Amino acid sequence: MSGVARRTVVSAAGAAGLAAALAACGDGGTEDKGTEGQAGATLARTGDIPVGGGKVIAGQGLVITQPKAGEFKAFSSKCTHAGCAVSSVKDGMIVCPCHESHFDASDGSVKSGPATSPLPPTPIQVVGDEISLG
Repeated sequence: MSGVARRTVVSAAGAAGLAAALAACGDGGTEDKGTEGQAGATLARTGDIPVGGGKVIAGQGLVITQPKAGEFKAFSSKCTHAGCAVSSVKDGMIVCPCHESHFDASDGSVKSGPATSPLPPTPIQVVGDEISLG
């Protein structure tokens, strides 16, 4: 294999590795696209948000939770420790995969660090079964 061809192969492999690494920093497919920046646009339906759980809306940088039946909250999905995107909501906790910070799904407060600041709340409104920016 010539030096030029070898460099081409190594460059292509490096680019593929970078693409894979960037994809791994994503949210595992929980992203909901198509409503970015549109006030009043539907972010989710109430049936999409389980009680005690939530949904990460990566395209908006939000996580929507339902701490109690019929009570919906939204917070920034950017972890206050190192800026990673939170990845999931389960058992009443919003979880950041980077350093395992956990935030309370009802108020965004830190339940375990290394984060020391709560997730900032985001105003939303629920009309019928639609959740949108408030």
